Amino acid sequence: MPKDEIKYHILVVEDNLGDFVILEEYLSESILNLNIQHAENFKTAAAYLEHDEHTFDIVFLDLSLPDKSGEELVLEIIKRAIGIPVVVLTGFSNFEFGGLSLALGASDYLLKDDLTAAILYKSLLYNIQRVKFISELKESRRKFSDLFQLNPSPIIVYELENLKVLDVNEATLSKYGYSREEFLAMTLFDFRPKEESETLRQSLAGFWVNQDSDFQRITRHIKKNGEIIDVEISPAKVKINNKDAGLVLVNDITDKLKYLRKIEEQNEAFKEIAWIQSHVVRAPLARLLGLVNLLELSENKVDEGTKELLYHIKNSTLELDKIVRDINEKSLSISDR
Repeated sequence: MPKDEIKYHILVVEDNLGDFVILEEYLSESILNLNIQHAENFKTAAAYLEHDEHTFDIVFLDLSLPDKSGEELVLEIIKRAIGIPVVVLTGFSNFEFGGLSLALGASDYLLKDDLTAAILYKSLLYNIQRVKFISELKESRRKFSDLFQLNPSPIIVYELENLKVLDVNEATLSKYGYSREEFLAMTLFDFRPKEESETLRQSLAGFWVNQDSDFQRITRHIKKNGEIIDVEISPAKVKINNKDAGLVLVNDITDKLKYLRKIEEQNEAFKEIAWIQSHVVRAPLARLLGLVNLLELSENKVDEGTKELLYHIKNSTLELDKIVRDINEKSLSISDR
């Protein structure tokens, strides 16, 4: 059978030299690159674990040492072997405690009299991979927690069955003003205007039934101080403890909508100005041009000085009419954007 070529750094804490030699032989049968350290007592084992230059993949621990034993020994070793699996080695007399050592934080326990090279190697592989998997899972959860809590946008997680709030991030607490405890005692209806309750029910029903992942909706939420804000919500489906739940990403668009409403008001004002210019201002200009034309066509003789005066009045009127038309066109183009 080919040997495992991975290099393992192993600490064996065993006061019986004969048991240590057997353990080393068993490990050598399965592992090619074996780096093994032997500690005959707790003091030596603690020194190995506390020095940075010693990074172990696994610790095999005898339950009875000259300077420490039993529960105290297990707890003290585990406290120092952070992120390292600790496998307890026990005899028949301590077999029952071997099982209890798992509750203290040990990764596994093995009965010395039943040990074989295969059993020992299998325990080594299993416990190293198990601790690695748990470590990666914790890191994954930590990253998810950071992504959730440090997200600058409010995020609300709620239970599908009763719409009860399950969790909120820091941005939600800051935006709405409620404490975490207050939020966890609320449902989605509690921070929505009462007149929108039925709309909320219909929206949620439609979202979950239609499985629409692109669903977005603009609605209103109520802050603790009573202020109503306009929000754009982006919901998603998640699993919390194997139960269906909803996650809502909230984007406060209150200022954006206020700006858009102001633009709309300005557009209406421009339209009104354009109408006034087109129907009110140009009317007297048209009458003035008409009077000038009448004077020019009058049968009464008009002297040269009056003709020149009428000429300037007519040109000025036409120029003013062009200015009004230009302003009108610009107002209409702005209001149509």
